[in-house]
Amino acid sequence: MQEHQNVRAATVELGVGSLSGQDILAVARNGVPVTLAPDALAAMASSRSVIESLAADDKPHYGVSTGFGALAVKQIPPEQRTQLQRSLIRSHAASSGAPVDREVVRALMLNRLATLATGRTGVRPAVGLAYAGMLNAGLTPVVGEYGSLGCSGDLAPLSHCALALMGEGEVRTADGQLMPASAALAAAGLEPVELQEKEGLALINGTDGMLGMLTMAIADLHRLLATADLAAAMSVEGLLGSDSVFAADLQALRPQPGQGESAANIRAVLAGSALIEEQKTGGFTRVQDAYSLRCAPQVHGAARSTLQHAEMVAERERASAIDNPVVTLDGRLESNGNFHGAPVAYVLDFLAIAVADVASMSERRTDRFLDRSRSHGLNAFLAFDPGVDSGHMIAQYTQAGIVSELKRLAVPASVDSIPSSAMQEDHVSMGWAAGLKLRRALDGLTRVLAIELLTSARALDMRDGGLAAPRSAPAVTAGRTAIRAVVAGPGPDRYLAPEIEAVRVLVDSGVLLSAVEHELGTHLA
Repeated sequence: MQEHQNVRAATVELGVGSLSGQDILAVARNGVPVTLAPDALAAMASSRSVIESLAADDKPHYGVSTGFGALAVKQIPPEQRTQLQRSLIRSHAASSGAPVDREVVRALMLNRLATLATGRTGVRPAVGLAYAGMLNAGLTPVVGEYGSLGCSGDLAPLSHCALALMGEGEVRTADGQLMPASAALAAAGLEPVELQEKEGLALINGTDGMLGMLTMAIADLHRLLATADLAAAMSVEGLLGSDSVFAADLQALRPQPGQGESAANIRAVLAGSALIEEQKTGGFTRVQDAYSLRCAPQVHGAARSTLQHAEMVAERERASAIDNPVVTLDGRLESNGNFHGAPVAYVLDFLAIAVADVASMSERRTDRFLDRSRSHGLNAFLAFDPGVDSGHMIAQYTQAGIVSELKRLAVPASVDSIPSSAMQEDHVSMGWAAGLKLRRALDGLTRVLAIELLTSARALDMRDGGLAAPRSAPAVTAGRTAIRAVVAGPGPDRYLAPEIEAVRVLVDSGVLLSAVEHELGTHLA
């Protein structure tokens, strides 16, 4: 998903435990520069002194003077420890497949830098400053989609970033040019970093990629769920449905907060609808609408409640200092299992389930418009001249294909586990995979909602002859007007794919939602 409207900051300053979701959006999507606060630099220097004292010790310490994973039984002499860190990064930068999106890599890097800034990893301040320098220069390491099992950190993705910091591997510049990392660093005035004891491990041992994807998905879902409420409202109006089921007192009988918010959104969008009021005074006998109309707050609300839980998990994860081993506040170096991605992986999967269900309901509403026996007076398939024209017949096919894909993407990744590292890492989270499939699911939901909105706008135009004298609610009229600014009204069949894409962009950018909210004078919940 490429087009977004997010809050822009002048700069993001990372202190000890100060990262927010808005910080991630600002840096990952908007290229806002990042700095390290004095308290972060001091904390890093303090924990580094712990590592240096252990490096001089003749006892083995994991990550400082031993190998890694199943090779932790081997102690490494001082003269080979720089090579140890270099070899770790080179060997672990083993991703494959299509490159992941730039914003995913930038979010991953920022999350790792935030953990370095806590002072719990034992890296030198110079390493953190160099990492910030890469972000600020817009250098994005090339990371393949496969390589992380979501345990012991997002190892391969993070290793590609650490490799670039060393001046190896490939990066893309701010303008998208593919370059060797050494040349890109030089062009940006940055020096490659020679990693010392513990530093290679500290750069790759966290849930940073999956957390970045979760944080961005949360922002996208806030917009998409509000848009789903808008789409449902437009479909209720276009299908001459009833708004009485959305009444606050009926919703209060089932006090699920997300449901109440969704119903309030639909009520707000439908307020002042002449089409709805006509059904109440014209001898209308249909006493109940179909579930896809009547139960929209229940489904959209359940998705909202899921999103609220995901936000809590993401907030706690951003407040975490994830590394193994970790330098404790009292100066011990301790092994732990905090790198396991289960908390993040579960909610990534949970959100994919919610996304699939919201999209499925949207497709059912669209289908009702196209069936002459259920559309209450509209042309079959909303065709201009049915038989000669096919209208939106195949747009619904496109929706159906996407919804079917979303159901497959809703199968949890986190229930799978393939043992690795000679059975030392015998249970993994697959959180990285859960994050990637959620991103695909969000793109699918965006397209499904776009088709519903395009369809409902066409149906409403057919009911009242267009926007010259609309009988829609003012908020719905604002939405229709935004759609008509990029797509012409009903007529003989046209090339439909560009029209679907134009409305997809309206949804993905937030422009459509903003037009409706401007008319309402408030934000939809």
